[in-house]
Amino acid sequence: MRFKYLHESIKLANNYDYLDRLYNVYPISNNIRRNINKEIIEKLNSSYINQDNLELIKQALKLDLFPIKDSYVAFLKRFPFSLEKNPQTVNRLAGIMYELGWDKFMHNITEPKESNRQMGNKFFEWLDKKPLGLKPVSIDIFTMNDNNAILKASDAASMKFAKENFGYSRNKGLDFVARFNKKYIIGEAKFLTDFGGHQNAQFEDALSTLNTKVENATVVAILDGVLFAQSKNKIHESLINDYKDKKILSALMLREFCYSI
Repeated sequence: MRFKYLHESIKLANNYDYLDRLYNVYPISNNIRRNINKEIIEKLNSSYINQDNLELIKQALKLDLFPIKDSYVAFLKRFPFSLEKNPQTVNRLAGIMYELGWDKFMHNITEPKESNRQMGNKFFEWLDKKPLGLKPVSIDIFTMNDNNAILKASDAASMKFAKENFGYSRNKGLDFVARFNKKYIIGEAKFLTDFGGHQNAQFEDALSTLNTKVENATVVAILDGVLFAQSKNKIHESLINDYKDKKILSALMLREFCYSI
């Protein structure tokens, strides 16, 4: 038997103004350029002007976004002790940076985050706007009684609460912990913007949580995006064939589900 809210989520995505409504949950921020600490910029500029290769690379490795794409950068970030052991690699990377020119160097390190990398907190921000009629509350208030409530907590705190109360076994936090009609609901929220690579991994991650065995709680996967659109893609076909009875639903269906549980 198909889970009602999965069926309704697919129907919504293919027949109605799904994207228009979803924008309330996952708005796309204007791509504001990254802000970099003034002290770091001064150190970068000094080492750049003086062509101090080692110091330039050391400072650049502290940035969220390295100014050039190079396969050796990740190694240096993870193992900074290797910088002084590999002077030719340091000189090679520094040389590429000098070729960029300072303006291009600054442009590269302040590039805005990609939109799909900004989605992590959007679901929490949406919950704070009370779309379910409740303002998320701290764990102290959440545990005071058994009234309807949504938990507002860090990944570590939500994981600890779920482990202690429901036997949750994954070593990662939860995006949604709530209580409605004296019943608990826990789950993850994902917005899949495309198929393939990182997005497929996000889908599999949500399913891993969904399939985790717990006691005294209902586990849901709050998913949105391309997976609901009718297509021959493997993820969509698995939804309608392999996971049709699983508790997968759009964030737009969450209020109705919670109050009906």
